[in-house]
Amino acid sequence: MSLQKYNQKRNFTATDEPQGKVDRSESELIFVVQKHAASHLHYDFRLEMEGVLKSWAVPKGPSLDPEIKRLAMMVEDHPYSYKDFEGNIPEGNYGAGNVIVWDNGIYLPSDEDFKGTAENKLLADLAKGHLSFTLKGKKLKGDFSLVKLKGKQENAWLLIKKEDKYVSKDDILVKDKSVISKLSLDILEKQKAKNVKEKIVGKKQLNDAKAGVDIKNNSSKEALVFHKPMLAGLVEKPFDNADWVFENKYDGYRTLAVINDENVQLFSRNEISFTKNFKAVADDLQKLNHRVILDGEVVVEDESGRSNFQLLQNYLKTGKGKIKYYVFDILNLDGSDTTQLTLLERKELLQLLLAKFKFSAVFYSDHIHEKGIDFLALAAKKESEGIIAKKADSVYSIGKRTGDWLKIKLSQQEEAVIIGITEPKNSRSYFGALLLGQYENGILKFIGKCGTGFTQETLKELHAKFAPHFIKESPLEEKVPLRDKIQWIKPKFICQVKFAEWTQDNHLRQPVYLGLRIDKKAKEVSFAGKNKETVMEQNKEEMEKKESAETENDYDLKVGKTTLHLTNQNKIYFPDDAVTKGDVVNYYSEISDLILPYLKDRPQSMYRFPSGINQTGFYQKDVDLDKIPSWLKTEKIFSESNNAAIDYLICNDKATLLFMANLGCIDINPWNSTIRHIDNPDWVVIDIDPEKDDFKEVVKTALAVKEVMDSFETECYCKTSGASGLHVYIPLGGKYDYDSVKLFAELIARVVNSKLPETTTLERSIKKRNHKIYIDYLQNRKGQTLVAPYSVRPKPGATVSTPLEWSEVNAKLSPSQFTIKNVIKRFEKKGDLWKPVLGKGADIKAVIENIS
Repeated sequence: MSLQKYNQKRNFTATDEPQGKVDRSESELIFVVQKHAASHLHYDFRLEMEGVLKSWAVPKGPSLDPEIKRLAMMVEDHPYSYKDFEGNIPEGNYGAGNVIVWDNGIYLPSDEDFKGTAENKLLADLAKGHLSFTLKGKKLKGDFSLVKLKGKQENAWLLIKKEDKYVSKDDILVKDKSVISKLSLDILEKQKAKNVKEKIVGKKQLNDAKAGVDIKNNSSKEALVFHKPMLAGLVEKPFDNADWVFENKYDGYRTLAVINDENVQLFSRNEISFTKNFKAVADDLQKLNHRVILDGEVVVEDESGRSNFQLLQNYLKTGKGKIKYYVFDILNLDGSDTTQLTLLERKELLQLLLAKFKFSAVFYSDHIHEKGIDFLALAAKKESEGIIAKKADSVYSIGKRTGDWLKIKLSQQEEAVIIGITEPKNSRSYFGALLLGQYENGILKFIGKCGTGFTQETLKELHAKFAPHFIKESPLEEKVPLRDKIQWIKPKFICQVKFAEWTQDNHLRQPVYLGLRIDKKAKEVSFAGKNKETVMEQNKEEMEKKESAETENDYDLKVGKTTLHLTNQNKIYFPDDAVTKGDVVNYYSEISDLILPYLKDRPQSMYRFPSGINQTGFYQKDVDLDKIPSWLKTEKIFSESNNAAIDYLICNDKATLLFMANLGCIDINPWNSTIRHIDNPDWVVIDIDPEKDDFKEVVKTALAVKEVMDSFETECYCKTSGASGLHVYIPLGGKYDYDSVKLFAELIARVVNSKLPETTTLERSIKKRNHKIYIDYLQNRKGQTLVAPYSVRPKPGATVSTPLEWSEVNAKLSPSQFTIKNVIKRFEKKGDLWKPVLGKGADIKAVIENIS
């Protein structure tokens, strides 16, 4: 009975789950079944014993049919108070997802002929691995058994319905509502979204704020930073759809506002600062007493209220005109990320927020539902730029162009790169026309010349800007079909033009200059001529290729000169933590420089979990040379257990490391010696292996090892096992053979055991250990392997075997605190703490003499 593991896995400041305390029913024992939508839907079956809830995860849920035997994986004990827990376990926490109490009631042993208490009978049967009981629940009734599977994973059981009057072929799981709240998981999920929204900034809070009440929540106080905005695709025709909303398309500069207290910064879509350019907007936004990231468009409107890009250009030069910031989205509020709320939820928050303050330059961008065709017709009457269609339930995809947002244009406008000017004629001064281009597949393509839309002042200003960037050679690969005298310009300036149509040869017809753009780079101006649909598809394909490493299940990855074919990257490897195979591969890619020195030239015993950690893994030593890529390095070594020479994989580079991870090798297990001196290990390993959850005693044992080694003036180093123990390594430098090293390890273990006889043992047999901590020195035999530093472990939480500073080996240390999700920052900060293990090494003879 222990709730230590339960408490270690949970951060109670971030989850509403009850803290682990022992409690019990006054009379009859209770049971509860909770339906849990974590990374995979499952049912948690819990039986009260010894003041806790003994717990099993049943992936397919209980059945009333005796012929159906359900797999049940025993998990850590849960506190008694967990019996009433319903709600949401937030993302980033162990078991994140929604939970309802699917069934509850009382239970007792099926066999009524027993001595002592019902609880003692049940505990005795539990220890035997065969537990029979009668459930008196609201849904589950009658006799059931839990039977432990032999030869399988240690925690694998079967949940079986026994023959009685409650047997049924009907699916009991269709009764999907909570017996407490009467809510289903689907309804709970909808409530969760609503609760998240209200938690971030609810209507009541905003009303309080109007009355002068401070509503800032306790979310992260870290400064908010710029994020690239979500972008819209392009569609030709308007449409009506009840699942979509439609907004006005503005003719201005896309602008993100990042506000930290009174510090307001405005950015273009490419993080160019707009703060000085649009000072009136920045000053207006200082009224907000929130930290917030807003997304919108800065415009200048004409007398009819229509946004006009030329007027905005004049404003940038003269400061004349009424500038407005139309805000249509919100990415963060007071440290709370809002991007995963639906569009309509985000817009509701935004509208409520902006309504609190009296702005002069900041406006909420409204929308209409469903009627896209009529809205475009109205935009045409107003001579507007067009409209934007947005899916009502879409999330905000940072930095991505998706089909959830679509542009529907009325006027023909394009961005173009200025690549040259022609000689002025007649009364025109400075230059005659601009030569324009766009990039297609990285090659600059000529799309025509623009000779209208300029004032005399504009001609002068542009020529002055261009002059320092005049070049002799054309930046185009093609020849321009013009007789004009041309002055070429380095392709750096971008302009906005409106035009009548694209010609058959993909040139602009009747383009009119509107102004320079300062929010883009020239290379981003892509060709969109008459065959623009084809080009859009090509661009989409290119974008999908670039994003494939994040989104595709299978893809090719080039590592140095080697191309790896990675497969099934979306497969869930750690169900309770939503960690995928791709996450494991990416982790090893990021820490390859750290782990490879401890793998180089060492035979690998691959511990593979191709179906994830909830399925039985297996060790693979011998690789089939006919089935692996020829570039992999192997070494033929005699194996005593196989009584033959086998081909071990040697991991000397990043490509091999990722190849192993792609095989499902979560746990990296190298030999203690290298093929350069195969009989001489590089270190001594003291493996401190507890039978029960008593990590404080594990820490005391590790500190005892250090105390012993300090007395011999010999350095040693500690790391978490990534499971329940600690590993202490003593560097040797490959100077001694395995027999000598094993003897040395045994001597150290005996000295430590003599210091802690009440809590430690050298007894190898589990039955004879009497629940003491095993000091395992037998890991120092030839061919034995131990998990490498920085390796992921096939344990809940996706824990990592992490090198420690000795000052960290204390009562606060937890075996599960270092995981795949948090160790990268630690490694970046602390560097490679394990590096001395490959150093010169200890003098065994001197230490043995000292021990003697």
